[in-house]
Amino acid sequence: MSDLTLPSWLRGPRWWALLTLGLALAFSAVTVSRLPGPMLVPLVAGWLLLARRLHWGAPPHPEPPARVWPWSLVPLILWGIYVYLADSFGIVDLGAVFFHLQAGISEHGGGERIVAAALYTLAMLLVLAAFTWLVRVDHRWRLQERLLALALLASNPLLFGLGQRGAAIVTEDGAWLDRQYVAPEIRQAPPAPPNLLVFYLESLEHTYADRERFGDAYAPLAELGQRGVVFEGVRQLDNTGWTMAGMIASQCGTPLMPAGLLHDSQFEPLERVVPGVDCLGDLLEARGYSLSYLGGASTRFAGKGRFYTGHGFDRVRGRETLAPRLDDPDYVNSWGLFDDSLYGFVEEEVRRLEAEGGPWGLVSLSLGTHPPNGFPARACRERQGAFDGVDILYSVECSAWLVSRLVRRLEAEGLLEDTLVVIASDHLTMRVSAWDRLIAEPRANTFMLIGNDLPPRRIRVEASTMDVLPTVLEAMGFTIDRHRAGLGVSLFSRTPTLVERHGLETLNARLKEETTLQERLWQGVDVRPPFPPGETPPWAR
Repeated sequence: MSDLTLPSWLRGPRWWALLTLGLALAFSAVTVSRLPGPMLVPLVAGWLLLARRLHWGAPPHPEPPARVWPWSLVPLILWGIYVYLADSFGIVDLGAVFFHLQAGISEHGGGERIVAAALYTLAMLLVLAAFTWLVRVDHRWRLQERLLALALLASNPLLFGLGQRGAAIVTEDGAWLDRQYVAPEIRQAPPAPPNLLVFYLESLEHTYADRERFGDAYAPLAELGQRGVVFEGVRQLDNTGWTMAGMIASQCGTPLMPAGLLHDSQFEPLERVVPGVDCLGDLLEARGYSLSYLGGASTRFAGKGRFYTGHGFDRVRGRETLAPRLDDPDYVNSWGLFDDSLYGFVEEEVRRLEAEGGPWGLVSLSLGTHPPNGFPARACRERQGAFDGVDILYSVECSAWLVSRLVRRLEAEGLLEDTLVVIASDHLTMRVSAWDRLIAEPRANTFMLIGNDLPPRRIRVEASTMDVLPTVLEAMGFTIDRHRAGLGVSLFSRTPTLVERHGLETLNARLKEETTLQERLWQGVDVRPPFPPGETPPWAR
């Protein structure tokens, strides 16, 4: 019989522990930086060669092992949390973490991340065990380990971000952004204001329009945009990079600064979302608009229902109310409705609103390109062929084609004659299969306007999603104060945007220090809830 025993150097724990630590270190470096995935192998090899040269785990002059617990265990756990968030979302936004904890994370569709979290937890246990073994058997590591713990704490972006937010309490100027804020106000309206149809495309950023990097994935939207106004250069500020933050930025003209300690009941969900400012819905409701929101995901997730019902929308529908109306109740994904199903309900709602008469507004939010892989609809699989379950560009093309098809169909039936159509990404995408190509160059959000007699053109400008609100208002024919609303500026005007005047880095730095604008957003958040006990709010019906 052949000898199947392992080589002597693999029988003990030393190289298994070093390999575990090397893999963890290399994976972390690739995840939090822009290093390509294949760099994992040379990084691990370099670590093992260094370990061999320095005799880690087997010092030339060994001392007796010591049963100690490393000081670095907690810092390593914190780094593990950060790497998990970076691997899941690409960019770690502490504002998103805080807001979702307070606004509610039930009814989410991220079940696949639960499996990933379990695997990460198992991997972290192995890393902690390997590091503990190394510190106990190699006195050189034991002597330097406390310094390593401090270095790990000081270098963790998660803790650095928390420190910056804590420093905002004692900042010299926590009202810089608030001084730039202009309360949204319609000063004059056209005799017959148009209807408004808004399509938020989940994570479908304008960056995908680059054919050299992404082929024809964005082509259906690019073709549709030839008939309207396409804005290029709409950047993403901090606190606007997730769905609720993106919708609030584009409808309220302000970043979403979480309630934080301003919310007295820290362990209770927020009853209202940014009640201290007027948003698009508030302005249109005051002008007699009938407003509806339709989304594929649950309205209970992240406060979406609370936001819309609290800002002028009288019909708010999501997964909980739309899924039971599907012909095939099993045709749903982990987050909610596929886009072809959602757009069927959008078309139905447009017909209802048109039949009622009077100005109306309808906002919809798709799911088809939700990271990490998207949820391509059945109609796209019939058109594009089989989906491999990974390629986000398949899902991008699917969502782009579906919204383009719906707009053309509604136009052909005369349902959009007096309507401004807005097509926008809610935010830049998080980590997906095309991530390395996406971050290779500056990125921008999708923002295009179609209809209401707007002449087709492309407008290149350095802006942010906060500029969407005043731009949409002026595209609808409304006159606003100095072409401004919130922190945004109409992109039809010659007034420079905040991004043009100060740059993204300055604005993001100011966001970390701002307290006055945060107080404005959440003014009155702790007064009596708007819905009496026992009464079901509209967004939960």
